[in-house]
Amino acid sequence: IIEPFMAAIEMIHTYSLIHDDLPAMDNDDYRRGRKTTHVVYGEAMGILAGDALLNFAFETACKGLMQDVGNPAVARAVQILAQKAGIYGMLGGQVVDVESEGQPLEREKLDFIYDLKTGALIEASMLIGAVLAGASEKEQQVAKDVGLAFQIQDDILDVTSDMETLGKPIGSDEKNHKTTYVTIRGLAQAQKDVEKISERALEGVASLSEENVFLNELIRYLIHRKK
Repeated sequence: IIEPFMAAIEMIHTYSLIHDDLPAMDNDDYRRGRKTTHVVYGEAMGILAGDALLNFAFETACKGLMQDVGNPAVARAVQILAQKAGIYGMLGGQVVDVESEGQPLEREKLDFIYDLKTGALIEASMLIGAVLAGASEKEQQVAKDVGLAFQIQDDILDVTSDMETLGKPIGSDEKNHKTTYVTIRGLAQAQKDVEKISERALEGVASLSEENVFLNELIRYLIHRKK
């Protein structure tokens, strides 16, 4: 049952990157070291490719639903996927982010954007697995800190990395006049905050009823990644 959801989340993530790179959004020419979809195939095809991936994601997730008809946990997983990708999740965060371009942001509003734009899909990835595995409500709360730390690290890399390592243009946030965590907190403090928030996330994982070495290593990799 988990595999259709894994594929669906990857499709939603890829669609979001394709649309994020469009001229109307961040207008980036490179992603993962390659020319972006709209640069290679045109803007119209970039829009359609993103739309297609989003629709196919839910078609794929429904295969999981049909594998275990009547299981409320699977239905809940589909609901989480839709919510965290939609107006109360990633899409909603992106709307606020676009509307806030060129404006000074308070820390609270930036946290709100990060919680939805980046945190929501990472949270969905963890929550869906937890729900399908029968985790308790308390055990499902670990994901938020992972998403926040991931996005702060993304802001840091946009300042400190290089095109060859990151696989996409650096300085994109400054080019688009975006307020980021680094803008508000400064680079040194942002790096300290990543450490603090990631440790809090790892403490949450440690409190789970079962030890998960892989999840620990994955969180450390996501948060301290170089690209």
